[in-house]
This record gives sequence, structure tokens and C-alpha cells, in this order.
Amino acid sequence: MTTNETHDAALRSWLESANAPDADFPIQNLPLAAFGTQGGAPLRIGAAIGDAILDLSHPEAAALLDAPVAQACRGPALNELMALGPRAWSGLRLALSRALRAGSPHRTRLQSALISQAAVRYGLPARIGDYTDFYTSIHHATAVGRLLRPDQPLLPNYKWMPVAYHGRASSVRVSGEAVARPTGQIRPSGAGDPIVEPTRRLDYEVELGVLIGIGNPPGQSIPMSDAWSHVFGVVLLNDWSARDIQAWEYQPLGPFLSKSFATTISPWVVSAEALRPFRAACIRPDSDPQPLPYLHDAQDRSGGALDIVLEASIVTSAMRRDAAAPARLSRTNSKHAYWTVAQMVAHHTVNGCNLVPGDLLGTGTQSGPGAGEAGSLLELTAGGREPLALRNGEQRTFLEDGDEIQVRGYCEREGFARIGLGSAVGRIGR
Repeated sequence: MTTNETHDAALRSWLESANAPDADFPIQNLPLAAFGTQGGAPLRIGAAIGDAILDLSHPEAAALLDAPVAQACRGPALNELMALGPRAWSGLRLALSRALRAGSPHRTRLQSALISQAAVRYGLPARIGDYTDFYTSIHHATAVGRLLRPDQPLLPNYKWMPVAYHGRASSVRVSGEAVARPTGQIRPSGAGDPIVEPTRRLDYEVELGVLIGIGNPPGQSIPMSDAWSHVFGVVLLNDWSARDIQAWEYQPLGPFLSKSFATTISPWVVSAEALRPFRAACIRPDSDPQPLPYLHDAQDRSGGALDIVLEASIVTSAMRRDAAAPARLSRTNSKHAYWTVAQMVAHHTVNGCNLVPGDLLGTGTQSGPGAGEAGSLLELTAGGREPLALRNGEQRTFLEDGDEIQVRGYCEREGFARIGLGSAVGRIGR
């Protein structure tokens, strides 16, 4: 959890756009993505700095890196770099930080390796072999549970273990790709038999995605004290949800077609190291059951939460036609989560399950305690009973075709530079 020279708030880059106070990608961030140029060139790895990308496959950039790291950055995804482990990840970050700082002797040489972010296309940052979605926000779990079970919002196991389900890796897509409205079995209220039709209750979920770096052998669990060394970084995640399909299918085995049609993630992976200054104490009442030994770690209790502001905004077809700015739907913070990233990793592997580089762990919808801190329309509209009024006069209970959801995230803490996670954007179409 210790910081180093790359976190110094006084650092400035020779690329001026990285020095703006509200920049998502200052020199203290340096997230990685898989990108290609619009002409169809193969995907390769780049680092964000200001409004540009440093192409790490470019000879001038590659010359700054250790040979195995340079080789890994020529690939179309981050998996090869992930497999090299924390020492390699930290070494890459330090090399980039020193090369991009104001006064660096590498400035002239690296100019030719810079590409405008506006001129590229993004791919998924990793080949995602498996995707597990957790349910770490007690505020979300309580709000949704109250809609279904007013007398017992939380099921008995919630405060004892991080609950999760196995998601669909093949339908994870990168920000900017369209999302088709899914069709499935629905049983309308009061009806005896189900029908098959496109969902009428399409929703978003504001989450974080945790990308695993080095994995663990089958049969060998990861202790909490070692969990963060297996975490490569974090992305924004929107787990699109068809609530009417979900209501009919989720018992007894949980979500299936209501979730498997699309999950959107942001292209930029913010490293675990870059997030160190924004770790926070976990919020768990002393009166609640205390975690079982494999889920307890004193250091994690004092600094295992992530203090990341998360915002969801909407752009409707009418707003797009009128060139109106996005309308914010909610603003929350992932520090409110009941279960931490380390607890997710420890619980996932306690049975000997082997994680591999590129595995994706979703945090589940991140909602806070306040009315405007809900991470889904299901909560914001009380299950669709209380339509949400937008500032242009439109209303929404659930999403309509043409609606675009934009999820953004950033970290701020006194004494450290603000860093951002970029955005995860998806538009609904048929």
C-alpha cells in the first residue's frame, strides 16, 4: 500500500494536456489499453498521458522498457504483460513516469510515439477467459431486496461471504460498442404463462471491474494478505440487465439471459499501484458478523476499500438531437462497498479455483446510502413505480432504444493528483 515517486503530486509532464487540473490521465495515472489506428492496423498496447496515447510498441518507446515487457506490449491485449507479475508492472510504470516527466531527455524521441486519443479505436484490454460478478454493495443489495422481500431484504448469507454468480465472458465488450435490446422469457404481472419478447425493463448497473494479473495454481487459494499482488488493475463496468427477464428466471440458480447479452467495460486499465493513494478504511458495523478468518486481514480492514467516485449519465435520442449535455442520473462512491477487492479474490479461490491472467471480477452495482447514490434505474425508480424526471421534460423508468449510458469514475484525495478511469459508454439499439 506504500506510495512511491510515481505518485508525487508535484510531478508534471512535458505533454501539457496531462497537467490540466481535471485531466483523467495525468502523469500520476498512466493507465494501459489495447488500441489500433482507424486505418485497421493491428491492436497493440498504449499508455494514456493527457489527451494522447504513448504507443508502447513504437521503437522509441520500446527502447525504454525491459525486453520481456517490450515484447508483451506488442501484443493485441494485456494478458502477456499481466502474466509477468507485479515487479514488471511496477517497472513499466516507473519507466514511463520518468520518460514523460517535464525535463526528461526522452521528450524529443518520444514525440513520434504519441497518437491522439481521438484518432484511435479501442479493443478489449484483455482476453477475458472468465467473468465473475459479485454483489458487494450492501446498499444496493438492501434496496433491491426490499423490492422483492420487504420483510427480509438481505438473505442470511450476505454478511458472511461475498456473493457472486458466474457471468458470460464472450459478451463483454469495450466502451463505444452498441448494445442490442435482448429478447427472453417474461411472465407479465398477473399472467399465468410466460411470453417471449424484447425486454421492457432494460437497466444499467454502475460497477468496477477488477482484472486479474498473475493467477494461482488449481487447488491453491490466495490469502487476503497476498490478494492485491494478483490484481493488475481496475476498469469501469456496466452490467446491462433485463429486469423482467431476470425476475422470471433468477430462482433457483440466479441470473442467466437477463445478464449474459452484454457487459460494457472502459478501455483503460488503471493499475493497482496508481490506486494506492485512494485506498480507504472499510465500513462494517461492529454489530455485524465479523468475517471468518480467511476473509479477515487487519491491513485490508484499515485500507482495503477503494475511494472512487462513480457517476452515471444518460443521453436520450431527443437530447442528442438538441445537442444537449448528458444528464447525470446518480453519483456514488465505491468506498461504500461491504466487501473489498481482496475479500473477493480470497473467497473466489478458497475452494481452490484457479484464476488466470485476464479474468474479470465485477464488484456488482455500487450504490451508496443516499437517495441520489443508487447505481441502477431499478433503485432510482423504486422498481419502475416512480419515473425519473429528466431536465428536458422526458421521463424514464427503464431504458428506451437510443438511450446512451455513460459511466465515469475518478479519484481525489488531498495531497495527491486527481486521476480518472475514463468512461464506459454504451447506446441501446435493436
